[in-house]
Amino acid sequence: MRDVHAPLWLLILLQGAVSAASLVVEIVAGRTLAPYVGMSLYTWTSVIAVVLAGFSLGHWIGGRLAERRAVSALAATGWALIAAALTTALALAALQALAGPVLAAIGHPIWGIAALATLVFFLPSTFAGIPAPVLAKVAVDTQTRPGQALGAIFAAGAIGAIAGTLLAGFLFISWLGSALTLACVTVTYLLAALVSFRLAGTPLAPPLLAALVALGLAGAALAAPAPCTVESRYFCLRSVDVSANPDQPARLMVIDHLAHGISARDAPLVQFTEHAAMLDALARLRAPRPDFTSFFIGGGSYSIPRAFHLRGTGARVVAEIDPAVTAMAVRDFWFDPTTATILHMDARRALRERPDRYDVIVGDAFTDVAVPAHLVTREFFQLAQSRLTPDGTFLMNVIDYEGRLYALASVVRTARAVFPSVEVWTNTTAPEPGGRVVFVIAAGAERSPASRVTVPAPDRTTFGAMDPGWIADLSEKAGITLTDDFAPIDRLIGRPD
Repeated sequence: MRDVHAPLWLLILLQGAVSAASLVVEIVAGRTLAPYVGMSLYTWTSVIAVVLAGFSLGHWIGGRLAERRAVSALAATGWALIAAALTTALALAALQALAGPVLAAIGHPIWGIAALATLVFFLPSTFAGIPAPVLAKVAVDTQTRPGQALGAIFAAGAIGAIAGTLLAGFLFISWLGSALTLACVTVTYLLAALVSFRLAGTPLAPPLLAALVALGLAGAALAAPAPCTVESRYFCLRSVDVSANPDQPARLMVIDHLAHGISARDAPLVQFTEHAAMLDALARLRAPRPDFTSFFIGGGSYSIPRAFHLRGTGARVVAEIDPAVTAMAVRDFWFDPTTATILHMDARRALRERPDRYDVIVGDAFTDVAVPAHLVTREFFQLAQSRLTPDGTFLMNVIDYEGRLYALASVVRTARAVFPSVEVWTNTTAPEPGGRVVFVIAAGAERSPASRVTVPAPDRTTFGAMDPGWIADLSEKAGITLTDDFAPIDRLIGRPD
């Protein structure tokens, strides 16, 4: 391979840049899938598996190419990078086109996530994996100290991967957004391709034409309507107008692919979703006094803190990890930020670091359709209990599927290990067989003073406490105690087979 003059520093730079770009794509993959399938353990598992599978195939292909003469191998690498740029530029359009049909055709949510990730991100990862063996072989064959050259190429790949991961997570996505980030990756691949062609002595006219096509596709992706109103460091946020009357505005907040709250400008005391209506009603039903203090795990649309303020309750503290969620609630959901103490941090950390006690703690934090695992464990419930007043109440929204109820059973069993009294509330209307059901767990020292409440949600809806004996039996037979060491809430909440 001595027919190529390739400075080691240039080969190192190429490998580092391509490796960084490929890891940026991996991080962006999880974010871009979230509006369609949510951000769960299964999403990241699928993304990582698909990207690694693509790298593996790419490395194998690259190893075959590395057996050629250097000029031929580098030219082929250039075309592989052009292909990586084209498939990366097409990723968002492909995702938008395929998400609906693929998820509709594959009924099982986990397999749907895996299939969608494969269709969109396998090829970009495959093409991005091709250069590494070629560059390593060129480095070994053109340097006087081949062992050090090989080590430098491997180190460049690892350092590039670290840099790409950090840049995507801490900088690119939150400052540029997914589409512009993928456009930057496209440009990086194209520049790396042109360097490869230059080293191989290949005429640049055909590659430049292909590069223009890739740039055009990246530009089209930038011009396409974005699935997010705001793309924050944590979530894809959407504010959706659901007003029946333009003169009486109402809006829905969607975080990733899940509706998190609805607020109406002219009906601030009405909760428009079942979980919010239950949380609001049960907090007032179980509160020891009218001016009760409250702590909220998750802000969302801030509908309940807004209503509590207007009802004249006591001090309100909200732990919302994403400042962009709060900003959207202020801008689009008529929430006044001066009416509550807002902590932009994880709720468990906030409770651990603040020794204050509250009459009501309201748990309404979700990733995908499950409560984050660290907020459903025995250790967390012990922390929450230590932050309640003697007559205080812990409320938490739980979603599960009729006919399964493993997640509900496990959360109840775990709560019963900490709280003297644990109730489960839900809509008194029977759910559809196998359908998703919204529950609220009410835990504290005593049972609620009533077993039913009727409130607007927005129509008059009656919610009731489920039979205590049946709940106790369910928790013992179908539940497990969730701990910081073992809390498989994503698996427990799966749909019935």
